[in-house]
Amino acid sequence: MKFRTLLVGLAAMFSLTAFAQQPIVIKFSHVVAHDTPKGLAADFFKKKAEELTKGRVKVEVYPNSTLYKDKEEMEALQLGAVQMLAPSLAKFGPLGVKDFEVFDLPFIFDDYNQLHKVTQGPVGKQLLAKLEPKGIKGLAFWDNGFKSFSANTPIKTPADLKGKKMRIQSSKVLEEQMRALGALPQVIGFGEVYQALQTGVVDGTENPISNLYTQKMHEVQKYLTLTEHGYLGYAVIVNKKFWDGLPADIRKELDDAMEQATRYANQIAKVENDNALEAVKKSGKTVVYTPTKEERLAFKKALVPVHQKMESRVGKDLIQSIYKETGFDPDKL
Repeated sequence: MKFRTLLVGLAAMFSLTAFAQQPIVIKFSHVVAHDTPKGLAADFFKKKAEELTKGRVKVEVYPNSTLYKDKEEMEALQLGAVQMLAPSLAKFGPLGVKDFEVFDLPFIFDDYNQLHKVTQGPVGKQLLAKLEPKGIKGLAFWDNGFKSFSANTPIKTPADLKGKKMRIQSSKVLEEQMRALGALPQVIGFGEVYQALQTGVVDGTENPISNLYTQKMHEVQKYLTLTEHGYLGYAVIVNKKFWDGLPADIRKELDDAMEQATRYANQIAKVENDNALEAVKKSGKTVVYTPTKEERLAFKKALVPVHQKMESRVGKDLIQSIYKETGFDPDKL
């Protein structure tokens, strides 16, 4: 009897030990292909997270909307059905955090150095903190790239876009941007843009070059002007309740893994855009034009007034805090 009791006790002890050794699972869902900058960065995070935690955490990456679709993933995260996402920054406006629409403002950043002063500095941390009342913990910003204008007619001045039907993401800021140019903003889903350009539903669009190339938009756009007037990026987020419930040492290791993944994500995004630009040029299907300093300044002068018009929507103090970080003074244009 004693022997049997001992066996039962040992079995229970081994069972508890085995249970204690079960890894913490993080389901990381995203809506793009695994070989895109975001997809590669998600896989990089998985690798680093599992290495640094020595297997105590297992990251399951679900690309291409295999777990949740674009419109479902945010609710799934808030409900705890998935632990981690990397949605585009445009997704936070509909969630009620309009501050993130500041990233849609044209020429709010001149280059990656200015951008990273914000996304990797105090302003970026303050923005991510605004997600917490929604049950979301913001971990990092990942780059996609800077947008440039394309159309079937040459674009050298703001007037060249007057009257053009230009495709945009759903964004009040981007609507105002196009109106400032005299263009007609058309909200069209990303997956439908190629056909809309091909059939003439719209005349042109704005994209980071990697998006333009991978979606083959350059095949149906004769001209591309490297205005680099706006930014597209992502925020890596987790379910706050899940994150807060992790052991402190695990959170520290995951923070380290995310820091490394962010450096990788931003590097790979720049490389992908540079490579895509060369590929567009080599295709011979699109004339690529680099505006002169004066020509780019003309676009900037035409578009920066959008900042003031959108103050009531995204927040005057937020815009001013970004100006302070980047050293931008609109009055000196």
